[in-house]
Amino acid sequence: MKSVRNKTIELSDSDVGKYLSRCISAGECAQGGDAVCRTVFGDSLEAMRGIPRASVDLMIADPYYNLNKSFNSDVFSKMTDSEYERYTRSWIESALPLLKPTASVYVCCDWRSGMVICRVLGEHLVLRNRITWQREKGRGARSNWKNSMEDIWFATVSDKYVFHPERVMMRRRVLAPYRSDGKPRDWEQTDSGRFRNTYPSNFWDDISVPYWSMAENTPHPAQKPEKLMAKLILASSEENDIVFDPFLGSGTVSVVAKKLSRRYIGIERDPFYCALAEYRLSLSETDRRIQGYEDGVFWERNSLSGSNKK
Repeated sequence: MKSVRNKTIELSDSDVGKYLSRCISAGECAQGGDAVCRTVFGDSLEAMRGIPRASVDLMIADPYYNLNKSFNSDVFSKMTDSEYERYTRSWIESALPLLKPTASVYVCCDWRSGMVICRVLGEHLVLRNRITWQREKGRGARSNWKNSMEDIWFATVSDKYVFHPERVMMRRRVLAPYRSDGKPRDWEQTDSGRFRNTYPSNFWDDISVPYWSMAENTPHPAQKPEKLMAKLILASSEENDIVFDPFLGSGTVSVVAKKLSRRYIGIERDPFYCALAEYRLSLSETDRRIQGYEDGVFWERNSLSGSNKK
């Protein structure tokens, strides 16, 4: 039996059937079925044929990282570099027509797959930056440095795009407080200590990968944190915009988009993960909290104290 502190989401067979029935199939989507605020079950390339052109405001994609990995019923086998580039081109070029001229794109990757993804994105979009985030998870390595970082490439369709860094301010603890005329300079004293709100950089060390005692945790082996996706969605979209994820997994992008009052389209080929996504979306109807995000700012890892913790 799992510990009472273990909050990992589990679904019974009947739950899977119940929540999977809420999804729209890729075939229905390809035939013009409305996929907005829906989870699409099936192949991304097929489903994308039915999504209206120039309708997506923000695309966040988390494709396979070109590693041998099992995803429940789906198994990805490592490809050669040329094969992985063909795979990358196939989904990126299928997604491009769906993007508005003002759309932004974020693509998750590791250091190796990122080299291919960067090259293909750069052929079609305006590359803006590479975000590196610290995973703080993973096994040690005896013959190489442990991989504890992942990247996210940021690109836009044009030079006209949405970007609001003031919405994703980082709340950092002040270690060397500076005063001017005896008053705090760019920081404030609180019951929990001294803090300063700062503009975000392209290195994020405040992210916790979901683990067993977090309410958002699922059995998905590559689940992205809600906090990570919240930063991208808040900075690069407006309320009611359409946020699109062609590789939805356990549903994090759609869930966070809903919590932040955006519309969403998510495509996932595994039925269990589709059901997980729909279950998490149902939870978000009454609970819009995002761990580590409070009072309009993102807190450093483990810095929320007392009743502020989530």
